[in-house]
Amino acid sequence: MTLADPPGTADVLVIGAGIVGLATAWQLVQRHRDTSVTVVDAENRVAAHQSGHNSGVLHSGIYYKPGSLKARLCRTGKLEMQAFCDEHDVSWNDCGKVVVATTPDEVERLASIESRATQNGVIARRIDTDELRELEPHAAGLAALHVPETGIVNYGQVCERLQQQIVCKGGNVHLQFRVEKIQSRGNGLTVTSRGGQSISCGRLINCGGLQSDRICRLAGGETSARIVPFRGEYYELAPSSEHLCRNLIYPVPDPSFPFLGVHFTRMIAGGVECGPNAVLALSREGYRWRDISPRDLMETLSFTGFRRLASTHWRSGLGEMHRSLSKGAFVSALQKLIPQLRSSDLKPGRAGVRAQAIAADGTLVDDFLIAHSKSALHVLNAPSPAATASLAIAEYLVNEFEQTAL
Repeated sequence: MTLADPPGTADVLVIGAGIVGLATAWQLVQRHRDTSVTVVDAENRVAAHQSGHNSGVLHSGIYYKPGSLKARLCRTGKLEMQAFCDEHDVSWNDCGKVVVATTPDEVERLASIESRATQNGVIARRIDTDELRELEPHAAGLAALHVPETGIVNYGQVCERLQQQIVCKGGNVHLQFRVEKIQSRGNGLTVTSRGGQSISCGRLINCGGLQSDRICRLAGGETSARIVPFRGEYYELAPSSEHLCRNLIYPVPDPSFPFLGVHFTRMIAGGVECGPNAVLALSREGYRWRDISPRDLMETLSFTGFRRLASTHWRSGLGEMHRSLSKGAFVSALQKLIPQLRSSDLKPGRAGVRAQAIAADGTLVDDFLIAHSKSALHVLNAPSPAATASLAIAEYLVNEFEQTAL
């Protein structure tokens, strides 16, 4: 049904069948029962990119700037996600995590993280090495924070449930519809796919993830930020080594580096992932080094914002590339948290691509970024914890939809 010809018209068209797009459509069909809602996506399944390639963590909200959209929507969204999973038979687990300081500088930075946690309403308790060993016997550090609220879930399964609920409530999810053209028509828009199929809509909500900035420009919107893709690569603990990590073991973030760093994550279906690193992807859908898009790569390299970012963080970037190409270097990074880890304990895992918005001045857009254009609303930056916060992001978007003459 979802691969058939799309409907010719829709009151609201949502572009993107990742978790934010599906959650937004689900919110729309519940609150506006007389409104026809269609979701389109370029791939042949929902959650084909970021939503189906993340680590499955239910984030508690300890890292985010107090008062930011990330902080507010993560806290609300986590509770809503847990309730959704309970109602729709999706397994989740509040297993908790430890944030481990391995150097004196990191011990000092734990205080800042603990302060943010308190301001964001998250329970996070400083623990000593004895308590750390009780929680994670194989982790090593000088001190740690225990965050009992952090959990795990399968967001791909959440997306499948959202798709089912949208269709059950009269909405439509149409796949293999890669948007190529958006034209303003009267009081609405006509959206045309690469295959020549068209849908006319009154309003559009762009949740296009890795393509969101391009979709915004197609719809006549303006944004100085640009999506730059970063690939995150994982290893997994071999079954005989899974005892090395009970739940989640995280490093203390380095404020001089724009990404979190490698960590250990128990998965809801079993197994333990180790990673990710963060390397520039050579395509917006570049899950391997050999996945190269000349168009995507040229856009990235010619973008002033990326060049400024690279000039600031080139040493860190080279280190990430080294960890991508050298298993030994990857293992060394992981050994900061679990010193007894050996190369033989790891087997190759999957990879994901993160859609990171970068501003023209070379800074990473840290918060969720939402913009308007005629008849359209655009989600231009939705990095972690967007999956955790997706149901709350959807409510925020639909409130914007209701209050603003798009």
